[in-house]
Amino acid sequence: MESRLKVLLIRHTPNPEETIAMAAKLCYSPSGIESLKERIEAKDQKQFVEKLTKMGHMSPLEHASFTFAIEGISRACSHQLVRHRLASYSQQSQRYVSEEAGFDYVIPETIKGDKELERYFKDVMAKTQKAYNHIVQRLHEKGIKGEAANQDARFVLPNACETKIMVTMNARELLHFFQQRCCNRAQWEIRAMAIEMLKLVRELAPILFAKAGPSCLKGACPEGDYTCGRMKEVRQQFKALQ
Repeated sequence: MESRLKVLLIRHTPNPEETIAMAAKLCYSPSGIESLKERIEAKDQKQFVEKLTKMGHMSPLEHASFTFAIEGISRACSHQLVRHRLASYSQQSQRYVSEEAGFDYVIPETIKGDKELERYFKDVMAKTQKAYNHIVQRLHEKGIKGEAANQDARFVLPNACETKIMVTMNARELLHFFQQRCCNRAQWEIRAMAIEMLKLVRELAPILFAKAGPSCLKGACPEGDYTCGRMKEVRQQFKALQ
């Protein structure tokens, strides 16, 4: 069955921008923590947080974290996601969760828009399901059951196979993630996921993530000869998200 992307922001540091402001001001203030906390809560921190990011003083951003629950992405996408090492991940296991009842999968738009290709793609998925179930059944007949059977049968499952994952990143890493994965040159699936994540955190911390997105939002494209050449279009797209 075809799967669809779903991204939820399920937990986050309370008042993330105030937390970041407090962490930064603590570095320079002789005041006690309680006094500092009261002053920060009583004043709008917009200008200070903007100044902080403009100065490149990024370590205080690591005190605010955000946890997302994501489903409807492929294993191909999750393999790219977990390359961002400054994060925490919990992913649905193909060892402990059997796919005998039918695995969901992601169909690329380039294939979905072609009737012959889409039919071929779905046929491959159906044959893969039959192969998986056959292997599990034969292993059961040999006395190999549970995760011992699943862990070997999963070898035939495709990159298109849907997965569910929980991701926690701090604000600093999220900004880096958006810079890399909101880029037009990012693979379409992880780009779509990154944009949904950005929409969610922007609602929560609009000052912190006001200018979040690909590198070309702030200057020249860093991709050199590999640039998409559509910087104006990209800037308009992310301006519309604000």
